Amino acid sequence: MDISSPPLSGRKAQAARNDELILAAARAVFIADPGAPIAAVAERAGVGISALYRRYASKEILLQHLCGDGLRRYIDAVEAALAVTDDPWGSFVQFMNDCLDSDTSSLTVRLAGTFTPTEELFHQAGHASELTVRLFERTVADGCLRPGVSVSDVAMLQEQLTAINIGDERRTNQLRHRYLALMLDALHVPSGAGELPGPPPAEEELVQRWIRS
Repeated sequence: MDISSPPLSGRKAQAARNDELILAAARAVFIADPGAPIAAVAERAGVGISALYRRYASKEILLQHLCGDGLRRYIDAVEAALAVTDDPWGSFVQFMNDCLDSDTSSLTVRLAGTFTPTEELFHQAGHASELTVRLFERTVADGCLRPGVSVSDVAMLQEQLTAINIGDERRTNQLRHRYLALMLDALHVPSGAGELPGPPPAEEELVQRWIRS
C-alpha cells in the first residue's frame, strides 16, 4: 500500500518553492557580503519583499534559518559517511568531499559572529559535533590519519578551502577539489611524517566565533 505523503496544495507548493529560492539566494548574497540588506536576497530570489518578510520577519531570523539549513546538510554528510562501515578511510574521504560540495564551511567563515544563534542551532551544532567525533575516531582507530591530527584540525582545513574563489563557479569548485585532494594526501598516514607544530584549536576557540561581540 502506498502511504507516501499527498502532494502539497498549489499555495503550499508555491510557498515551498519560494522558501527554497530565498534560502539559495540568501546563501549566495550573505556569503558574498554578510552586511548585505535583506532586500538584496528578495531581488536575487525573484520574490517580493513582502513574501520574504512573511516567511522571515528579519535578517536575523533569515540568517538563523540559513545556518540551520547548512547544519542539516552537514549532518546528512556525516551520517552518510558513518553508514559506510567497511571502508573507514573511503568514508572519511566521502565526508570531506560531500562537505565541500555543500559548502557548509563558507557559512561558518562568513557568518560566524554576525547574528545570535538560537538554542536549536546550538543543539544541532552539538549533534553535528558528536557525529563528527565518531567519524574521526573511527578513522583514527583504523590507522588512517597521521599522528597529531585532531578533529578541530579537520574543521579548520575545511574552512581554508573556502578561500579558493576565482569568480567562475565551475572552475572554483574544480580547484577546491584539487586542493582537498592534496589535503587528504597530507592527512593520510604518510611515511616519515614529522611532529606537527603547536596544538590544534580547542573546541572553545571554534565555538567562541559564533558568540556575537
